Amino acid sequence: MKNVFYLLFASLIVFSSCGNSTEKQADDMADFVEDSEFKDAHDTPRAANLTGEGALIEISVADGIAGNAYALMADSSSNKYLLVIHEWWGLNDNIKEEAERLFKALDGVNVLALDLYDGKVATDPDQAGAFMQAVKEERAKAIVEGALSMAGPEAEIASIGWCFGGGWSLKTSVMAEARGVACVMYYGMPLQKADELAPLQAPILGVFAEKDGWITPEVADNFENLAKATGKSIEIHQFDADHAFANPSNPAYNEAAAQKANALALNFLKENL
Repeated sequence: MKNVFYLLFASLIVFSSCGNSTEKQADDMADFVEDSEFKDAHDTPRAANLTGEGALIEISVADGIAGNAYALMADSSSNKYLLVIHEWWGLNDNIKEEAERLFKALDGVNVLALDLYDGKVATDPDQAGAFMQAVKEERAKAIVEGALSMAGPEAEIASIGWCFGGGWSLKTSVMAEARGVACVMYYGMPLQKADELAPLQAPILGVFAEKDGWITPEVADNFENLAKATGKSIEIHQFDADHAFANPSNPAYNEAAAQKANALALNFLKENL
């Protein structure tokens, strides 16, 4: 009876989160691209001065077209992996710097910043929107699966991502199934159906913005309710900030909120990875 209640509750959550067309909600963030306010909320990123130790590598992908990743590998052999997923800008130097920051803070963890845009990097919102809309679900999943295969069947896999990458961090951890040990998603569109979330075994840390007009507090609350109703471990934090507040290359970067969110994310990864 308890399981029946959970499934019924989850179904009601999905209906309420998707059924109101007046809300700025969508199954995929690409649906926001036609919204001029969404574009205006993403200022052109400042140039980063990357002086990192990572290297671009190719990942074997089942569709025969190699994928790309910015890789930072632990000095000694390790089965611990953190898969980093970029924002709608693509795998730019800011994301590579974030990968470097996390690599330095996590001892003995291999970090792979995946390129779901296949080499394309945007420098303005119109370009970013076009790149995000052009992403094919099958190709992106094939790249993620390639990274999971590279990590191996015995790997412990965590994921982290922002904006577009926040949603893909969740999808990555779902795909990792039993190998998944931690999922961090910053203001990305969550999955909204119980069956899509079902394979997930990793605990979730969700970082959201109270002033976000798209991945709204209601979206975050509905996702938390769905995750709990389907037996997932989830921890949600909402900050008094705008969408993309944690991007240091964003002219509207909220340093205080970002530092708090990043500290939570790092502690969460250390505890679970």
